[in-house]
Amino acid sequence: MSNGSADAGVRQVVAQSWQRCIRDGIDPEHALAPVHLAGPDLVVHRDAHPLSRVMPVIRRLLVEDATDAGLLVAVSDAAGRLLWVEGDRALRSRAQAMHFAPGANWSEALAGTNAPGTALALDHAVQIFAAEHLYRAVTPWSCTAAPIHDPDTGAILGALDLTGGDAVASPNTLTLVRATVAAVESELRLMSLSGYLSGEQPSSTPSLSVLGRHGGLLRHVHGETRLSLRHSELLTLLAASPDGLTADDLGVRLHEHESALVTVRAEMSRLRRLLGGLRLDSRPYRLVDPLVTDAERVRDHLRAGRLARAVEMYRGPLLPASQAPGIASLRDRLHGELRAALLGSGDADALLRFADTDHGRFDYGAWSAAARALTAASPRREQVLAHLRLLDNELGS
Repeated sequence: MSNGSADAGVRQVVAQSWQRCIRDGIDPEHALAPVHLAGPDLVVHRDAHPLSRVMPVIRRLLVEDATDAGLLVAVSDAAGRLLWVEGDRALRSRAQAMHFAPGANWSEALAGTNAPGTALALDHAVQIFAAEHLYRAVTPWSCTAAPIHDPDTGAILGALDLTGGDAVASPNTLTLVRATVAAVESELRLMSLSGYLSGEQPSSTPSLSVLGRHGGLLRHVHGETRLSLRHSELLTLLAASPDGLTADDLGVRLHEHESALVTVRAEMSRLRRLLGGLRLDSRPYRLVDPLVTDAERVRDHLRAGRLARAVEMYRGPLLPASQAPGIASLRDRLHGELRAALLGSGDADALLRFADTDHGRFDYGAWSAAARALTAASPRREQVLAHLRLLDNELGS
């Protein structure tokens, strides 16, 4: 590469990556990926990350065979920080010399052209072969990586990388990495449906899922019940009011006129038959048995300072299709609490996972906070800045 342009024989994806890195001030001869997480900070961040739940899948499908083949498997977060590097022991020792180890940031802006960093920057799978790496110290290696997405929100969670000799940059390896990512995303979806995500353990306590859903899903001892929007509104309001609500109270929160209170009572009668053994008192209407909602779990994580888990469990606004005033109040309150915690955190990974979703896509404040948190350290900096420019045009900012 000379005068900021690559030789004609260099693949376009590599040439463009080199140009981004040179603009960021990368020194190909002397730079090393910086270590951003170490010791307890690394352990805490890794344990709270959603990909920690699916590491058994990655180890079973990829790490075991990679170790036998003399290869390394790395998993990063959305900001490019390596969380796990596993595989051949001798190769891990060699890789540590170039800071390819847990805690190091391998974003393009800090580690030059490399498969995990470039995959995050482009949001698709890439292979980087030997001398295509910008850092001289990395040119003896080849790597294949693909981004991992949250299957419900589409947010980038991190990248999966396979690193080793020349054979790693082959079509078969690319297929293997993509297949493993697909399996990981499927496992994440199953965990989400089963209520395991964000460290939630199965419980005999009935639960109600209403975040990002047009109708609630009630889990109880007899199985699952999908609720209509109206029954979801009623049960959510009762779950948020442990002292109970009268028919008048419910009518106000549902925006029913006084003359239609008979409708509220009729709906409560129908709801009672759908509760799967969950007991409901009248006068006032009150849940006798405990009912845990995913909205309250998000709030519990926020109270305890577990921001990453709160973001992971937040699948979207509470019953977004509801126009009931009481539901709108609960929805706005939770969204505002989570958003305020995020904007004040400076946590680039959590901000990206919130912003890169349907409910965060047009949130200018969240994207601006992500841009400030990322600075030059993120492989996604250009994408974030481009999205902000798009929002400027669409919102007339």
